[in-house]
Amino acid sequence: MVSDIKQVPESPVGKTGAAGDPGHKTPDPAGVHQMTPAQSESPETSLEQTEATPDPAARNIRNLPWILSRARIWTRRGLILVLRVSRLVSLGVRQIGPGLRFIRRSLWRRWRRSLEFRTVLTTLLLAVTSFAIVGAYLSNQIANNLFQERLAQAESESRFNVKQVQDTFDGAQVTDQSSVITLVYDTLTAVEGRGSVIQRRYVFEAAPEQTKPRNRWVESRASDQLTVRVIPPELRKAVQTGGKQQFWASTQFPVGNEDRPGIAVGNMVTFNGTAYELYLIYDLNTAQQTLDEIQNVLWAGGAALVLMIGAIAWYVTRNVVSPVSHAAVVSEKLAAGQLQERMVVKGEDEVARLGASFNHMAASLQEQITQLATLSQMQQRFVSDVSHELRTPLTTVRMAAEVLFDARDDFDPMNKRSAELLYHQVERFQSLLSDLLEISRFDAGAAVLDAEPQDIFQVISHVMEGAAPVAAEYGSEVRLNARQKGIIVEMDSRRIDRILRNLLLNALEHGEGRPIHISVAANHDAVAVSVRDHGIGMTQAEAARVFDRFWRADPARARTTGGSGLGLSIAAEDTKLHNGWLQAWGQKGSGSNFRLTLPLRQGGTIVKSPLQLEPADIGFPGAASERQMLVLGPDSGGAPQTLQDTGGKPVPKDGAGS
Repeated sequence: MVSDIKQVPESPVGKTGAAGDPGHKTPDPAGVHQMTPAQSESPETSLEQTEATPDPAARNIRNLPWILSRARIWTRRGLILVLRVSRLVSLGVRQIGPGLRFIRRSLWRRWRRSLEFRTVLTTLLLAVTSFAIVGAYLSNQIANNLFQERLAQAESESRFNVKQVQDTFDGAQVTDQSSVITLVYDTLTAVEGRGSVIQRRYVFEAAPEQTKPRNRWVESRASDQLTVRVIPPELRKAVQTGGKQQFWASTQFPVGNEDRPGIAVGNMVTFNGTAYELYLIYDLNTAQQTLDEIQNVLWAGGAALVLMIGAIAWYVTRNVVSPVSHAAVVSEKLAAGQLQERMVVKGEDEVARLGASFNHMAASLQEQITQLATLSQMQQRFVSDVSHELRTPLTTVRMAAEVLFDARDDFDPMNKRSAELLYHQVERFQSLLSDLLEISRFDAGAAVLDAEPQDIFQVISHVMEGAAPVAAEYGSEVRLNARQKGIIVEMDSRRIDRILRNLLLNALEHGEGRPIHISVAANHDAVAVSVRDHGIGMTQAEAARVFDRFWRADPARARTTGGSGLGLSIAAEDTKLHNGWLQAWGQKGSGSNFRLTLPLRQGGTIVKSPLQLEPADIGFPGAASERQMLVLGPDSGGAPQTLQDTGGKPVPKDGAGS
């Protein structure tokens, strides 16, 4: 690379210094050698020198595009950086709100749920508040006492020093300027009390607007480069108008690079007929440092005291709350069936007595629950054993009853009626025994679900066909209303058939001959089937117990259909196997409604049933033009009629006009 500044070698002629040589160099007065106009250069030398020593302006012009390019790049980078920082700031601002709300909700949740947290936090808040009040009071009192002590000292010293200054000025016999300046300087220096530490500072200022002749040799003087500006205007005004009285005021004055607090005490003195304002400034920095140290000690001691109080509150509260929390945990375990859980009892205090009482209660409950469980197992085993033992003799009795029933036409009227009664009662006994065996399988946990995809309308049609004789006997009309024409459900069709048969027969028995409505609807995760009657109805308390074993709303009511009293209980158990819902609603005089809700897929969960449990008499889903109805009544001869389109016409409650 060629250097920007190149030294040109001197020619031999130039060294000789001949005056007539065309290449002669003449030095200028400054000693800088300059080239004469007659000096010539070869083209190669001129070109080399031009390239070696280019013009700075030309160089700047050539570098201008590069500089502009770099400027654009750095400007773009700066804008990108500013944009990213602004995005981060805006994101942080947006996150502050949710973060604060999350912290507030967490603290509020902890405040509501934790007695220990609430007690400790309340204790800490009260301790901090109390310490702040007491600390502020003590700090204020200490500061006032220190200030009043320093003020009294300053006033006393000021009176003594001002008196000395005035006595010195009164007895002075000086006439020239230098003697006056020396006297004033020495007097004020003595007042200042210089030593290793300046005890006090002064400001000496001639009072303004004096009518008497003034000595112009001394106008103002101050120590440590102070000025009259450090004196509060109110203090100056009071000194100027107060005569020989002494005044003071708090002030601040600079010392080095800091401002220190102080007390300015002002008096009027006279010298050679001229009135002067003399202010003695006392430094309060030492007192302020003492006060700061006391406040730091108070803050440190208060913080330590608050932490100690918090620790004590936590320890005491934990000793009281821990047994309660432990009792809550043990209670939850007992409720979950872990009856062997007990509390740990330590000591003989109130908490220990509570734990002992809790353990005694748990032991008593465990004993009673164990007895009840044993009794229940014995009852279940008894029912199962009796049911199995009765199957063989009942089969023999049934065969004999069938023989007598088939030969009843050959008997006299009394024996014929006896044979018929025997046959029907044996049938009821057989049904009761089958239900008892089914309940025994549920109690033993031996019931297994055999689920497969099937159209639920096929099951409903089969149930309606089987119930047709009972419907004809009661004179009730059964109507099927649905929006869809086919709903595939993963289910055990045998158990669902039994559930719907029980619901329909129960509705026919209690329907008082009025129409029975079966509604079907489905959503994305469940299917629902409701059986609605308009019979005697039931109360809410009866609806809550309708699925209990052998329970009847009216024990005196005759059972005309020959049910065993276990149908709805078995239906509830079958529904549990499908992970479904079986619910009942009733109202006296308005009938009842039973709703079966099943998941469309085995193992699925139900979020919401497609049908309403409390009917809107009758509130079928979907538009009226989309409804399909299957009618089963006494006029159909016990067989279901064809699916009919209602055409959007309302269906009367009595079924007329269908």
